[in-house]
Amino acid sequence: MAKFKIATPAGASFTTAGGGYDYEMEALAGLDAEIVEGPTDEDGFIAFARDADAVYAKGMRFTKKVVDSLPATCRAIVLGSVGVDSIDVAAATARGMPVTNCPDTFIEEVADHAMMLLLAAHRRTLEQDRMVREGRWREGRPALLQIPRLMGLTLGLIAFGHVARAVAKRAKPFGLRVIAYDPFIEELTMVDHGVLPVTLEEVLSQSDFVSMHAPATPEAEGMLMEKHFRLMKKTAVFINTGRGPTVQESALIKALSEGWIAHAGLDVLEVEPPGHNNPILSMPNVTLSAHTASASSRFDPARKRHVGRELDLVLRGKWPMSCVNPSVLAASNLRRWQPVSMERGPNS
Repeated sequence: MAKFKIATPAGASFTTAGGGYDYEMEALAGLDAEIVEGPTDEDGFIAFARDADAVYAKGMRFTKKVVDSLPATCRAIVLGSVGVDSIDVAAATARGMPVTNCPDTFIEEVADHAMMLLLAAHRRTLEQDRMVREGRWREGRPALLQIPRLMGLTLGLIAFGHVARAVAKRAKPFGLRVIAYDPFIEELTMVDHGVLPVTLEEVLSQSDFVSMHAPATPEAEGMLMEKHFRLMKKTAVFINTGRGPTVQESALIKALSEGWIAHAGLDVLEVEPPGHNNPILSMPNVTLSAHTASASSRFDPARKRHVGRELDLVLRGKWPMSCVNPSVLAASNLRRWQPVSMERGPNS
């Protein structure tokens, strides 16, 4: 039996179940550590993880009940994703237990995807494709004659973390004016990126494209409501590559069906996968993808290696790279190994 037990629910998140832990174990090669799979149900995992030295969280929700049941020997809960909404972070913080994520592994892919949705929605790519396939060749040009030129339009970002900044960088060469709202980011940071800091109301009312990047936190859940979509231009396009629950989907559906806004490009939905009766699936003015914005050939290797490095650090008694609840440092037995500036939270 290995010295350190890393407990994880069976299977893998985002990819097909199983697949091994070779990438994670690269960083752990110098330790007598083993990643051991256990049940994916709450009670089963609680019993399984009673002697865990660390938890590799995937494949299930880590509720307060699960977090509170983890032993005092458990040094951290490590995630292989950006979002931490599957973990009761407050419960972990109360236990003095670090929770880590992968805050900067998939930034470029998600930013590319956001721009893809923006461009596809603006130029009505799906509609144009259907016209060609249905023999309506001559209808394509008249439809686009109603669409304004992209250059000079305004892109509004809600939240200004790493992905939003990468989107802003991509938008500039297209000639877009970029504005952003984020009460947790200094205005000078936005200015340094060539982005104008504004209020949420100004983002909504001024933007031709509104791109949602707020993280899945309790404070941000249901953040955009009917009153917000009513502020937007009738010609506006709404993009979401962040988290579905940050938007009240019923309000978005109403905005799209009643013409308050023109189009939406969505990689995330309130419930995933959506039920067959979700009206969004049949809306011609919606461009969809299946929560795939972060996917590329480097997705699994990059996130798994990051998980391995985090596990290696905490099992060696050191502070992790990407702790989302750094206030637990004072209560933990882990040694800080890097300056505070290297710590990244979920809004990074």
